[in-house]
Amino acid sequence: MAWLPAPAAAQNRPGASITQMRLEQSEDGVYLSAGVQFELPSLVEEVLDKGIAIYFVAEAEMYQERWYWTDRKVAQVTRHMRLAYQPLTRRWRLNVSPVPITGAAGFGISLNQNFDSLGDALEAIKRIGRLRMGDAAEIGDDTQHQVMFRFRLDTSQLPRPFQIGVVGQADWNISAERTARLTLEKQQ
Repeated sequence: MAWLPAPAAAQNRPGASITQMRLEQSEDGVYLSAGVQFELPSLVEEVLDKGIAIYFVAEAEMYQERWYWTDRKVAQVTRHMRLAYQPLTRRWRLNVSPVPITGAAGFGISLNQNFDSLGDALEAIKRIGRLRMGDAAEIGDDTQHQVMFRFRLDTSQLPRPFQIGVVGQADWNISAERTARLTLEKQQ
């Protein structure tokens, strides 16, 4: 049994990728926007359909290049997203927060959106818009910055029985990382 190949659906499923990254400066700060592309595996969809929430994390770090030493980190930001199906209303709920969303601590300060379909909710997750990296004074005057962006499905926030069952299953591995030198676009 151990020598049998994996199912064809799992072999043909492409991984997550970061399709775009854009850095822009406005009056109130410097923002990063990114686009992520991934397909939700059927196993994860089944868990969602049962009313169990899944969590995504988007992280960005900005570095100032230095010729005499290692690059200096000038900004870091994290966005946590919780996606859950509401069986009574038959709607999908997306919570977005700068801090981890845990059941014990409540939702704290978070943006909540409702969607009629899973596809609409996933499109909102795939568009990471306006992550505030910091004030322009903190970032510096450089026109180009080295930015590392990471996106992943956070399995550590799943209920304990699912965390144990996730180990070694490729369907639960949704992650992408990209480092790029981005030009700071100034908004008017």
